Amino acid sequence: MEKIIIFADSACDLDLDYLDELGVHMIPMIVNFGDEEYKDRVTITTKEFYEKLDTFKGLPKTSQIPLAVFTEEFKKYLDEGYYIISICFSSRLSGTYQSACVAKDLIGSDNITVIDSKGASVGYGLMVREAALMVKEGKNKEEIIDRVIYMRDRMEHIFAVGHLDMLKKGGRISTSQAVIGTLLNVKPILQFDDGYIVPYDKVRGEKAVIKKIIDTMKERGFEIENQVIGMNFARETELCMQIKEEIEKTFGVKEFVISEIGAAIGSHVGSGTTSVFFLRK
Repeated sequence: MEKIIIFADSACDLDLDYLDELGVHMIPMIVNFGDEEYKDRVTITTKEFYEKLDTFKGLPKTSQIPLAVFTEEFKKYLDEGYYIISICFSSRLSGTYQSACVAKDLIGSDNITVIDSKGASVGYGLMVREAALMVKEGKNKEEIIDRVIYMRDRMEHIFAVGHLDMLKKGGRISTSQAVIGTLLNVKPILQFDDGYIVPYDKVRGEKAVIKKIIDTMKERGFEIENQVIGMNFARETELCMQIKEEIEKTFGVKEFVISEIGAAIGSHVGSGTTSVFFLRK
């Protein structure tokens, strides 16, 4: 049987214990608060990240995983006889995928496949999870790669921004827009399109968020009742749990993967954000 190892980065937002259980080798993204540098989920926990976010005046900055890190980690597992399938955070949002590709080229090995997930957070994490489970089932590399690409090309990312202060800090909306939006309880809903984050809708209030997500799943989803649905939350769990209950009630879904948004993604979306990930028709 082939020795296969799945690589992922921390933008998949799966808990470290769960990644260990799956047998996934995770490389952390780098997050900077001013001059302070942290490794996502390794030297800064999600709890510590949101606490620092509360008091930090600007926006934390994320950076791609350095080429040297990929080169070192790839060589280590190649030397142990592994075939490496490295699934990376969307190339539209980070240079990490390019770093992994350059590392593969520098090493010159045919035993590495690098895949652009074109996804983020648990949407990306569902691909990593599926690949790791297939390794445990003894599937070959071609089957695993084909399945990841199948999921990548059909994965929906629908997310509701929790608080407008991050959009204000990032210059995406003005201070007055943020104030008015907060007063009116406006919730921007975003989605992924070929790896890019694009606007989807704006609704008022959490009930409207839940309705929009359920309606979108009805419209776009493929056999939702048979899927493992991905969800995430940024510090605040209430809306995430309400959406989960509505998905269970509406579609009869039995299995979910739910995780807290870490520093790599949280640096851009902030507290209160909630997302749902599923496969479309």
